[in-house]
Amino acid sequence: MGRKNDKEKKNKRSAKEVTIKGVLDITRAGMGYVVVENVESDIMVKPGDFNTALHGDTVRVKIKDGQTGKRMQGVITEVVKRKQNEFIGRLEENKNFAFFIPEMEKPMPDVYISQKNFNGAKDGDRVVVRLLEWEKAGKRPEGEVISVLDPEDQNDMVMKEILLQNGFPLIFPDNVQEEAARLPETIGQKEIDSRRDFRNELTLTIDPFDAKDFDDALSIKILPNGHYEIGVHIADVSHYVLAGTELDNEAYERATSVYLPDRVNPMLPEHISNVLCSLRPKEDKLTFSAVFEMDAEGKVYKHWLGRTIIHSNHRFTYEEVQEIIETGEGLYRDEVILFNNIAKKLRAQRFTKGAINFSSTEVRFKLDEKGKPIGIVVKESKESHQLIEEFMLLANRFVAQHFSKIIVNEKPLPAPYRVHDNPDEEKLLPFVAFARKFGHKFDTSSPESITTSFNQMLSEVKGKPEQHVLEQLGIRTMAKAVYTTENIGHFGLGFENYCHFTSPIRRYPDVMVHRLLQQTLDKQYLIDKKMEAKCRHCSERERAAMESERSASKYKQVEYMKNFLGEEFEGVISGVTSFGFFVETVLHKCEGLVSIASLSHYDDFRHVESEYALAGLRSGKQFRMGDKVSIKVVAANLIKRQLDYEWVVATSMKEEHEMNMSTQERQKTTQQKKKSAKTSKAVKKNGQSGNGKTGKKNGNNK
Repeated sequence: MGRKNDKEKKNKRSAKEVTIKGVLDITRAGMGYVVVENVESDIMVKPGDFNTALHGDTVRVKIKDGQTGKRMQGVITEVVKRKQNEFIGRLEENKNFAFFIPEMEKPMPDVYISQKNFNGAKDGDRVVVRLLEWEKAGKRPEGEVISVLDPEDQNDMVMKEILLQNGFPLIFPDNVQEEAARLPETIGQKEIDSRRDFRNELTLTIDPFDAKDFDDALSIKILPNGHYEIGVHIADVSHYVLAGTELDNEAYERATSVYLPDRVNPMLPEHISNVLCSLRPKEDKLTFSAVFEMDAEGKVYKHWLGRTIIHSNHRFTYEEVQEIIETGEGLYRDEVILFNNIAKKLRAQRFTKGAINFSSTEVRFKLDEKGKPIGIVVKESKESHQLIEEFMLLANRFVAQHFSKIIVNEKPLPAPYRVHDNPDEEKLLPFVAFARKFGHKFDTSSPESITTSFNQMLSEVKGKPEQHVLEQLGIRTMAKAVYTTENIGHFGLGFENYCHFTSPIRRYPDVMVHRLLQQTLDKQYLIDKKMEAKCRHCSERERAAMESERSASKYKQVEYMKNFLGEEFEGVISGVTSFGFFVETVLHKCEGLVSIASLSHYDDFRHVESEYALAGLRSGKQFRMGDKVSIKVVAANLIKRQLDYEWVVATSMKEEHEMNMSTQERQKTTQQKKKSAKTSKAVKKNGQSGNGKTGKKNGNNK
């Protein structure tokens, strides 16, 4: 009996000591909540129980005993992983030390900086500081200055802040840089002999005009049987970045390069990405390749996967290749046109077999030497881009197909697949009902029929007024693509097997794929038990990179549109919510909000979710997603990265509105006009300009 009681006590004690892993979310008021995956209720943590954890950190939390109320409360016992180790703020210097005062929305303690870690910073400087150590709660964290910010360069400060907030370090640690610098640039004969040699085959790279990291190349030769041997050659990053090294650890933590309007925050140091691994012309380079025997119709007869060495003959830009395609003239004209013709056949096959044909455009800013936007360029996907895309998709598909056939211990080999789930039914059904109003029928009985219905709709809607709205809403029904060992296929591409193999300079999953591929080619079927966790980490870092890119792009939009305050533009409604509708200008592709409050003069508008619209209760006037409207730019807030627009009413509607106004409403409007005129006189009398307090109030009327 005594033993039984002891066992029960032990079990109860173990239950109490269980810790749960989650992410700490700190409110502006300072209260913390640990968000646990797949658990609805967050765990509340009081500031005194953070135990050195900061906002966004992955932590372990222990549930407190004897709680009352529904919400669980806990104490953080361990910081598993910091979201960020570098912060922007101000230096306050004392005699032999300084305190770093972080500039953050979320609470964080000041950081102690010893004099040896000032690194040239002075009192009052805005700096970037890296945390060195933080032993325990109650003791100040210690740090070092890693860079001093130029107070005149607001753009640089904002871009760095965006990266840091999303957990991307600004510089590589010294030990990582040193490790990269020690890597030899020369290729030994032993290494060359171990690889398939493509140096005598015609090999070309096609990249953006400003690219420096050329990570893919295409080679071609005619075989005796009339078929073509086409090689897709990818920079062999895994040859240089070995598992478990400081370089590898840093690359894994970053997991991706981040592309902002004025800079790239790279996954790997420049010596690797732009020198050792970049497939620069007229240089021998180590590659990992997928080589295909194909005919002119794009049919693959054989394929080979393995390590190679290449020597690129020429570096093309997309623009140069596009000119050859359009004019039929230029260097390596025959090879470029052949590549393009085969790529078009591959593309047609994809759509026949179930890929969805969403159109895409990319918006880029023209920047001056200080990073200020002076123009906007809308880039469409042309045949030169699609040429490269199709051959990269082909290589990715065949590598994934190779993994999918390997069985170890009666189970599929865990590999880092890139998957895309079927559309979410909750999002799809309202969209199907909406599309029906435009005469488009959807068969939702199977994933294949959904794909066919989408492509049928996209084909029929081309050039029609509703094209934009149906394309945008269709994209929103789609699941997010992720990395995982669970191979469920890629719905959007229509592939049963797919992974990322072709961009190891900028994506860590591609490095994982290269390593696993070499192991399987060597018949070493090693099971990485942490593979799924690594996939989740890479997916999370990809989302953080996308958030960084969106934030930076939004900042540039606001910065650019500040030049057009008070001006009117044509736009398209890009989103509708209960608090207003978003409009993207046709000319600049810059999105701003028309608040529902600014529409209250004309009618009482309500959000009709099923119609993706705001509808006026009296007039029946609707603002629906995809509608064209005229707007005026009324405010551009760089701090909030927010644009405010006002709807510009057509003259005919304004007259109709005034005719329909009741006597009481007209009297009210007249009084408002008189009051406004009185205020204007007072402003002029006091010597204030029209851009003073009245302007600010109008700009923030939300």
